[in-house]
Amino acid sequence: MHTDVNQLFASLWDDYVEMTPSAAKVHQLLGKGEPIINDHIALRTFNLDKVNLSVLANHFESLGYVACGDYHFEAKKLKAKHFEHPDATQPKVFISELLVEEFSPQLQAIVKDLVDQVDVAATTADNFLYSGRHWTLDIATYEALLAESEYAAWVAAIGYRANHFTVSINHLAGVETLAEVNEILKDNGFVLNCVGGEIKGSPEVLLEQSSTMADKIAVSFSDGQKTIPSCFYEFALRYPKANGELYTGFVAASADKIFESTNS
Repeated sequence: MHTDVNQLFASLWDDYVEMTPSAAKVHQLLGKGEPIINDHIALRTFNLDKVNLSVLANHFESLGYVACGDYHFEAKKLKAKHFEHPDATQPKVFISELLVEEFSPQLQAIVKDLVDQVDVAATTADNFLYSGRHWTLDIATYEALLAESEYAAWVAAIGYRANHFTVSINHLAGVETLAEVNEILKDNGFVLNCVGGEIKGSPEVLLEQSSTMADKIAVSFSDGQKTIPSCFYEFALRYPKANGELYTGFVAASADKIFESTNS
C-alpha cells in the first residue's frame, strides 16, 4: 500500500493519461500550465470478495480516507461509496462495484472466471489501483459482456485504473460556470456526454457535472486488438450548503448519466 497520498494520485494520473490522451490536452487547455485541483477520481470493480469495493477502498483508507456516502444505481445494478480525506484539497474518491449476482448466469460465470485469475497478493500491492487487467480476455467474451452491461465490459477490458479524473471548476482560474467550460471544450473539438443534457445536476442539488465522452483506444485482447472506449475527463462545480461549506457528496441521478461517458 502507498504511504504517500500524492504519490498514489501521481501514479494514477500517469496511467490515466496514457489511456486517455485527450485528458492531457484538456488539462493544458483549462489549466494554461497552472496546477489543476482534482475534485475526485472514480474507480470501477466487481462485487466479488477478492476485488470488491472494500478491497479498492483499503488503499485509500490506509492513507486516511473515510467513507462518506452510499449510492445505489438500480438500472445499472451498481453500488458505490465515496471517500474523503481530512485534507480537503485531496481528491475525493468514488468507487463503484457491479452487483454480479443480479446478472445472467453467463455474465456471472465470465466475471467469476476473470476474478479467479487475479492473484490475491496483487490486490494489496502498491500499484494495484493502476495495474490494469489481471486476466486473459478474448474479443467474443468482451462483446458478450457488453451486450449485458457496458460497465462489466469496461472493467473486463480496461481493468484496474482511474475511470476518470475530475477538474474542480470551483478552483479553476478564469471561469465561473460549467457552461463556460463546456463551451471552451466544444470550441476545441472535444465531444461532451449529452445524456440527460450537457450539464447534469443543478444549483438546487448543490452539484453540477459534465464530462467528455471517453477516448477510443486500441486495446489488446488474447485474439487481437479492438478499438474501444477507455476513460474520460469530468468537470464538477459545487455549491455551498446552508452553512456556507461546499457540498462534498454526489448526486446519484447525475452520476448515473456520467457512467454513460464510456458507452460505445
